[in-house]
Amino acid sequence: MVRRSDGFNPSVGPQKGADMMFDPSAYQGIGQFGRAYRAMFENDAHASASVDRVLVERMVRLCTETAAYLYRNYTPTRVDYERSSRPELETHLAKALRGSHSAEERVAGVARFCSDLASAATDDLDAMRVGGAEEEIIRRGSDWCTDVARVGCCLSQVAGLPARLVMLADTRQAYSGHVIIEVRRRGRWGAVDVTTNVIYLDPDGKPASTWELMKSPELILSHRRGDSTCYTTVGQFRAAAISNYFVRDRGNYDYTTSPLNAYCRSILEMSKRSWPGGLRWLHREDAIF
Repeated sequence: MVRRSDGFNPSVGPQKGADMMFDPSAYQGIGQFGRAYRAMFENDAHASASVDRVLVERMVRLCTETAAYLYRNYTPTRVDYERSSRPELETHLAKALRGSHSAEERVAGVARFCSDLASAATDDLDAMRVGGAEEEIIRRGSDWCTDVARVGCCLSQVAGLPARLVMLADTRQAYSGHVIIEVRRRGRWGAVDVTTNVIYLDPDGKPASTWELMKSPELILSHRRGDSTCYTTVGQFRAAAISNYFVRDRGNYDYTTSPLNAYCRSILEMSKRSWPGGLRWLHREDAIF
């Protein structure tokens, strides 16, 4: 368990008082991970006004100043989902959760389902698409972490579990961003990487929050399973931000589907070549002022 000297415990539920009055605006937005990552977010392949862009613009950095607010008051702990409002998601969820009984089993079912989306994903850069409604992402398959995490967040909520998005960045490396989710059960927020099917737990088997992982590097490494969990590294949790996304709010967002733009294509093409010369910012993002 990670505790601060002021007594903050990330597993504590909603509180009243100073945390309710906290203004997160100074820790919000695409500039929270530095200028290079800001440039990367600005050049993202998702459509400019789409849901994924909006969620990044709204994200609140997780740090000492914001942790109490983010874990106590930022996200409602009651799921407000109307049954039959997303029937296709409910159908997928029923298959994913077959035989599941406990909340932990539901989390595991959602994580397995989402990680399997990669099996249908195309590696043809001309055919690749990003964004869209969660139902569409499931139909086409995806290993794009932003899209997969959004699916995992929605399915968790349809399953009755509060969930939210977590953006991670290794700010010491180029293009080392990743998106996971946090799911609340047993009175605690727990980090779940639905892209690689990693459910972070503490040594007692309880959900481990992103904040706890950032404070306990050994806890991150204990979940690594070789190359299949490539994002389970201490560096990947160097910086984090949290954004609320609710399955009930589908009508409030733009779900445009987009092809790769030239910026993202250049990065993926270099990745396919295994980064000759080493991982680096290709477009001088770190030099932009």
